[in-house]
Parts: sequence; C-alpha cells; structure tokens
Amino acid sequence: MQLNGKAVSRETQERLEHFVTLVRKWQKSINLIAPSTLDDIWQRHVEDSAQIFALSPEPCQWLDLGSGAGFPGVVTAILLAEHDAGWVHLVESNQKKAAFLRVALAETSARGSVHLDRAENLPEIVPLCDRISARALAELDLLLQYSSPWMTDTATRAFFHKGRDYAQEVEKAHGRWSFDLVKHPSVVEPESYVLEISQLRHRHCQK
Repeated sequence: MQLNGKAVSRETQERLEHFVTLVRKWQKSINLIAPSTLDDIWQRHVEDSAQIFALSPEPCQWLDLGSGAGFPGVVTAILLAEHDAGWVHLVESNQKKAAFLRVALAETSARGSVHLDRAENLPEIVPLCDRISARALAELDLLLQYSSPWMTDTATRAFFHKGRDYAQEVEKAHGRWSFDLVKHPSVVEPESYVLEISQLRHRHCQK
C-alpha cells in the first residue's frame, strides 16, 4: 500500500483499514467527520493526516489537540506502531468522541492514549512533548496559545493544517507571537498548507 507516495507495511495497512471501518460505523451515531467527505475518506482524511507524520517521521512524543475523529492523532499513532516507539497524547473534550478514540486506539494497537479534557488543562497531565498537531481546531493565534506551554522547549515543533486563508491567520498571530514558520504545500488539498511552527515566543516576553 502506498500512502502519500510511500509504502507502508501490510500490518499498517490493515490497521488503517480497520480505523476507517470504525469511523464509518461510529459516524452513524455521532458526527465524526463531515458527511460529504465520507466517500473520499482515504484522501481527505487519512492521507491528509499522514502527511503530518511524513514531515517528522522519527519516533517521538506527540500531542494532538482537539483530536475529534482521530485525524491526524490516530493515524500518527498507527504509523508509530510500525516503529514500535513514540507515543501520541490525544486531547478531546467531547465525551462521545473520546470514547470513539479509545476504541480506535485499542482495536488498531496504535501507540496513543486519550485525555478527556480541554487543551488548556493539559500541561500538568502531559508536561513534555516533542511535536504538536492540530487539524480544523482553531485559528493559528489560538493554536499557538494552546501550544505555548510546551514550546518553551525550543526543540518542540508544531504542525497545523491550514487552508487558503492561512496568510491572514499568520499575520494576526504575529500580533502576539514571534515564531519561525515553514510552509509545506499540502499533498492532498490544493491551496492548503501544513504550517510548521518552531521557536515560539510571546512578544510581551521578549526583551
């Protein structure tokens, strides 16, 4: 199986296929993804999520904010299982979605755990992480606010999916934050990007 042009093992393929089956099953009772994207779930959600891991494929500790249906958090956790190393902390404040995520992780033997809480409450529960991800959660300025407790470590990087209006969000975020930015064109969605953020600093804290 090819995922964004790279081969994955048969075991990883089976895990991803089972995850997709679970999404389709649970979608009947809770709204996990937009119904209009269900028929194109592999490209719109699985491959779109997998490009995050492709940008930082080394096994490490991930924090996935607002995990929802598990994109990209569960996909990352499944891909980490192939390495038998690394971990994903999935953060979800909706109880039903958190229940789905726990089932998805358990049934795919993915390397992750679920925290039923809001992102702003997590620093005490997950004190350290190497990478942060979020997809369709909030504007960049708010994502940076959520991420800032972990990004005091200059080695921590964040990866956020953004659409064609990303430039406006970046400009707004620069009102409160300074950061290094690398724009990775989406391999799935035209005019969309994965924004890689590092060296985050609150402007009020700068000398």
